[in-house]
Amino acid sequence: MDRSKLYRRFRTLLIANRGEIACRVIRSARAMGLRTVAVYSEADRDAMHVAMADEAVLLGPARARDSYLNIERVIEAARKTGAEAVHPGYGFLSENAEFAQACLDAGLVFVGPTAAMMTAMGSKSGSKQLMEKAGVPLVPGYHGEVQDEAILAEAADKIGFPVLVKASAGGGGRGMRVVKSAGELSAAIVSAKREAKAAFGDDRMLIEKFVQNPRHIEVQIIGDSHGNLLSLFERECTLQRRHQKVIEEAPSPTLNATQRDAVCAAARKAAGAVNYVGAGTIEFVSDGKEVFFIEMNTRLQVEHPVTELITGIDLVEWQLRVAFGEKLPLKQDEIKLNGHAIEARVYAENPQKNFMPSVGRIKTWRTPDAVDGLRIDAGYRSGDAVSPYYDAMLAKVIAWAPTREAAIERLNRGLEETDVRGITTNIPFLSALVTHRDVRANTIDTGFIERELKGLTETSPPPGELELCAAVAAVIVQEQQAARNEAHSPWRTYGWQPVGLRTRVFQFRQGPGTEQKVTLHYGDGRFTVSLADRAAPIALSMMPYAGGGFDITIDGVKSNVVAVIENHELYLRTRNGRFDLHWVDPFGGETEEHVGEDKIVAPLPGTVVALLAEEGATLEKGAAILTLEVMKMEQTLRAPYAGVLKKIKCKVGDIVGEGVELAEIEPAAA
Repeated sequence: MDRSKLYRRFRTLLIANRGEIACRVIRSARAMGLRTVAVYSEADRDAMHVAMADEAVLLGPARARDSYLNIERVIEAARKTGAEAVHPGYGFLSENAEFAQACLDAGLVFVGPTAAMMTAMGSKSGSKQLMEKAGVPLVPGYHGEVQDEAILAEAADKIGFPVLVKASAGGGGRGMRVVKSAGELSAAIVSAKREAKAAFGDDRMLIEKFVQNPRHIEVQIIGDSHGNLLSLFERECTLQRRHQKVIEEAPSPTLNATQRDAVCAAARKAAGAVNYVGAGTIEFVSDGKEVFFIEMNTRLQVEHPVTELITGIDLVEWQLRVAFGEKLPLKQDEIKLNGHAIEARVYAENPQKNFMPSVGRIKTWRTPDAVDGLRIDAGYRSGDAVSPYYDAMLAKVIAWAPTREAAIERLNRGLEETDVRGITTNIPFLSALVTHRDVRANTIDTGFIERELKGLTETSPPPGELELCAAVAAVIVQEQQAARNEAHSPWRTYGWQPVGLRTRVFQFRQGPGTEQKVTLHYGDGRFTVSLADRAAPIALSMMPYAGGGFDITIDGVKSNVVAVIENHELYLRTRNGRFDLHWVDPFGGETEEHVGEDKIVAPLPGTVVALLAEEGATLEKGAAILTLEVMKMEQTLRAPYAGVLKKIKCKVGDIVGEGVELAEIEPAAA
């Protein structure tokens, strides 16, 4: 094949992706002087990546298969805008050999490996067969092409339970199930195949021995078209939930120097088996004694920033230079490891509700400045909409420091100073995770989050003296700021108060039955607050500043507070954590909304992919009723109590909106 068609210099790059990775690629491409073209769906018309690019092309409707996964429309977008190359990012079409070949056939440079390399290494089954021939150690398992359930069951019995059922074309934890016994296997295969088909268009499965107490190690590699292949050290991604990475760090705190050299050499050997060109990742699992190859990702990884921070290398820039046909800028012995980096993925999801995805419009978006070793890779801004159609990741917070301990502290500070409102995020969960004593001590495995989930998702502590005073101060500051916009308001002079002392009573609620009363005494420019459990009043003053926060001084002690008020809902961030309070309407009239307990409703917009019970069936509490696909992940809705499934009001394939009634249950007789 004429290599000039595969790798050549170009000036205009189309990014066939969305969200933070599209923004990330645009930044590096722009720094290299390239013109950038974004693509978008109807749901992403006002998205951040669309605004950042020099040009943007509408692909089609919101659903990914009608837009971001539509190869013909992506190729046509490149033709319309004069783009000469395509960067696929990760996810969507990034590991689709058909897409890589279609780009080549259209005269476009594909920023990644060739279709042949992708086919050889992109299939988990095929790559394992290749690695076996190359002498790379493998987890015992079945990687064959025969996919009928009897063969898979026979393979699982031969391997021995527990086993891991895994999509051959998969990634990101989709199409993956841990099966502990033979009786669970059939349902796991059906579910994994369905999820894999929806996510990747390929439902082939492989079965592997489930490694007990595993550690997840991966090595970043990159090759050029001149035969140079380098490893850029390893990352550890052991902190996972549902086989999806949550926290990633580099280098691995588990490996010593000898083990590091060995696993990096094995990674180069694995990639060398197909003369790999481009960026990729070789993934391994370790049982504490041995390291086994599990798969290769023939693309850039979500966690690539931690490698960039410990090596000083811009991986996207190197990807583009390889696509230009250039040699890699450094040799293996010139790549140096410096310090430690750790990354947390910020998702629109609710950890206290089984990590249910959260959709809506972002009303507040605040992140700390990217200085002193802190980096924020975001794909959203204030005002952006989070839709139910795509992955729920909003941003990544990444920290570098000379030591692991310092990097963790810096990451936690970055998380603590990140405020996203309007939707629910996993930020408090991430903060609890990175500060957990076992995470700091590195005494973890891939099952750690599931075991510690209850403690990691505990609700906020009740508001204390600081928070109750801050809630009052937030209301006062908001009222003063609003009044100063009125031409004749006496509040236009900060600190003005009516002559004489006056009293105002506030009530704040953190949850049902948790009202706390706060009495404000004001006048003559002074504020004091009385609390039920404190005898003496508290002297209070506040000074707002740009950015939505204020300094509050309580009895001479000054603290910084971030506050967001939306109608009667207050969000506070103090030194004690994050607090969501409801300001009880002083004029009354508040009502609590209740959904009938006998109805099963869609918690978010999604697609019904399976009905797991029949009308008239007697159900135990927690019995599975149906499965929705929401944000590319399956969510199973279960019976909230024992009873009879009176009616099913949907069918497989239905696209349902949030709050739509799907089934009705009649409670069991007492």
